[in-house]
Amino acid sequence: QLRLVESGGGLVQPGGSLRLSCVNSGGTLDYYAIGWFRQAPGKGRERVSCMSSSDGSTDYADSVKGRFTISRDHVKNTVYLQMNGLKPEDTARYYCAAQGPYTNPDSCDHDYTYWGQGTPVTVSS
Repeated sequence: QLRLVESGGGLVQPGGSLRLSCVNSGGTLDYYAIGWFRQAPGKGRERVSCMSSSDGSTDYADSVKGRFTISRDHVKNTVYLQMNGLKPEDTARYYCAAQGPYTNPDSCDHDYTYWGQGTPVTVSS
């Protein structure tokens, strides 16, 4: 059973950076596809980025391309979302999600089953 825990959110000025982390407190994240999602107040949930179970395929929302990077550290059993050049419109609660194990290694476009509680990100001066 996956128990996803996000951390790393906070208050940052426009143009600043944050790195979000997602760990599975119940075990490994190996062989799971991982997605990062966000939901701003009064808005629907948006997939920000995802990584396939093989780490070989990643995807980004157009709104964050070139600014956000998803990565996975198998030794630390952690998936990261590095967020640079943050904008006020990036303000939201950010969630990691997992699907698997052994999902399609060439795609991260899934319906995600396992979800964390989220971490808040506020971009404001």
